[in-house]
Amino acid sequence: MTDSQVEVDGLEASDQAQVEVEVEARFDMRDFPAGLRGALEAVLMVVEEPIDEPTLAAALEVPQDQVHEQLVDLAREYDEGARGWQLRAFAGGWRVYSRPDYAPAVEKFLLDGQRAKLTQASLETLAVIAYRQPVSRARVSAVRGVSVDGVIRTLMTRGLITETGHDEATGAVLYGTTPYFLQRMGLTSLDELPALAPYLPDSDILDEIAEQGR
Repeated sequence: MTDSQVEVDGLEASDQAQVEVEVEARFDMRDFPAGLRGALEAVLMVVEEPIDEPTLAAALEVPQDQVHEQLVDLAREYDEGARGWQLRAFAGGWRVYSRPDYAPAVEKFLLDGQRAKLTQASLETLAVIAYRQPVSRARVSAVRGVSVDGVIRTLMTRGLITETGHDEATGAVLYGTTPYFLQRMGLTSLDELPALAPYLPDSDILDEIAEQGR
């Protein structure tokens, strides 16, 4: 056997293996216990960001109108069943979120440290920015009573906040939350945040405190 024959045989074996993998990757929707509906639920359970209908249709090899119909039905089914989660359209796609009604249970679970990814200092700083945005670093420090330089960097690194501009009077950098923050919170807009802002100091008071701390 020549070297060229070995190479050809190797290519043929590789091609055959690739074909076998492709065949194994294909599926018949009718083989799934719950059909397309079950397949959609399975995919939605593993996505970390909203996934659009064309992508789902392409992945499951079904018409997009069928995907849309099933998603709408699933969302309605979850709502009517008072499940602990809900299927919502967000940012041009669909994703499963915990239902706001169960926020206290989710909050306690996270704050107990079982899956908390942010420190208490980070959560407090993020809350101030969320409710007072656009807000300067000095104002955030005034509310918390401590320096927030390191925490600000952490929140920016994690994509939860971003620079939104500069204060016209002082030139200080202003910060605000990102679309990713809304996504992680399961919100469609900042208007859905709980009414906590009234308990924070007014902007004028924050300016005075910030000035005193310089």
